[in-house]
Amino acid sequence: MTHTTGSTGSADTTTALKGTDAPQALATGEFPIPPNGKLSTREKKWIVYDVGNSAFVLLSTAVIPIYAKSLMPADGNIVSAWGYAQTIASLVIALLMPLLGSIADVQGMKIKFFLGFFGTGVVMCCAMALPLTWLPFLIVYVLATIGLNGSLTFYDSMLIDTTTNGRMDKVSSHGYGWGYVGSTVPFIVCIALIFGGPALFDWSTVACTRASFVITAVWWVAFTIPLITSYRQVHYRATRDHAREAIRGTFRELGSTFGKIVRNKPLWMFMVAFFFYIDAVNTVISMSTSYGTQLGIDSTQLVVALLVTQFVAFPCAILYGRLAGRFGCKPMITVAVAAYMGIVFFATFFLKSALEFWILAILVGMFQGGIQALSRSYYGKIIPKDHANEYYGFYDIFGKTASILGTFLVATTTSLTGNASLGVLSIAILLVAALVFLFLQKDPTKTV
Repeated sequence: MTHTTGSTGSADTTTALKGTDAPQALATGEFPIPPNGKLSTREKKWIVYDVGNSAFVLLSTAVIPIYAKSLMPADGNIVSAWGYAQTIASLVIALLMPLLGSIADVQGMKIKFFLGFFGTGVVMCCAMALPLTWLPFLIVYVLATIGLNGSLTFYDSMLIDTTTNGRMDKVSSHGYGWGYVGSTVPFIVCIALIFGGPALFDWSTVACTRASFVITAVWWVAFTIPLITSYRQVHYRATRDHAREAIRGTFRELGSTFGKIVRNKPLWMFMVAFFFYIDAVNTVISMSTSYGTQLGIDSTQLVVALLVTQFVAFPCAILYGRLAGRFGCKPMITVAVAAYMGIVFFATFFLKSALEFWILAILVGMFQGGIQALSRSYYGKIIPKDHANEYYGFYDIFGKTASILGTFLVATTTSLTGNASLGVLSIAILLVAALVFLFLQKDPTKTV
């Protein structure tokens, strides 16, 4: 039996009538908050996890590749090594998430899986502070990334339990926006420690860098507590009493869901478009620092430029949510894909010095948060709510497999040609494919 909410009762109805925090009201729309209303307490507690996990994402983009490069031999190629590390992490998530996502659709299971992956990510983030050589370090990093991305799959699916369709764009955009700006706080602390620690504490730069991993893990935990103490799974497909039966039928459910996706043309066309464009977005994010390092750009310039990206992304992500409310979610996604086409060409043909890297960082900040936030909320609007984790599992197949393709393509092209710019240029092909599918897809959220 399929359920759309947990146990119902007068207490939930009373809460919904009195305020905006009842999950029943938020999920079913019976007592919805106005689309332009202020963020509710539940929405805010969901948003702050973006603030917590984004600290690790930022560190992975700006500091960890540089530290990994310092551990490698002089003739080591960080672009190739980093690309393969990202590929492995993405492949594991792509294979695991549909199965685990289907099980997590059982009542009460979503938070358990979330905690498992979140815990793995935090522990491995701390383990990166151990004195490791470059290969063991990358292995630990891969495990931390698997923990992060696994937790994000369940976190994304929690959005449908937290707010209504009409507010998803706003809430998702605020998540990315506050994640970008909030993550700069521990990042600035870590950078100050890395550059100032040797003089202030008589620590080596390596020791300060390792300490930054622990600081990031603590921040991640602190901003996860509000979510795990307040979250309630509203949409689910079985009660706890029938959990075993539901788990046994997981593979049957997966086959059924896949069949439904195939028969839903607007859904699968969007997922294919998403496969291509999120490939480009994730590859640009994950490979930017290693690419700049390979070009010989000073590490300080790289770090500061990426810090600027976070501040630019904060207002732009929130602005994107507002523009989606006015012009529609899909049109704004299309605009961002076209913008990324320009970003890729700029990186290929003009990125030679620190100045161009700064320009690239600002351009990425303008569109990165918007396209990620709207993709998450748009997908949440067009899928069945009671099978959200299962559908988000397939969403991850497309998203993470795309990440495998992009990073592998860049890494392999760079290895074969010795020219990282050619690897970056190949991303444009994926963006063209994405635009084709976006133009062909009929938007199911558009009212006639």
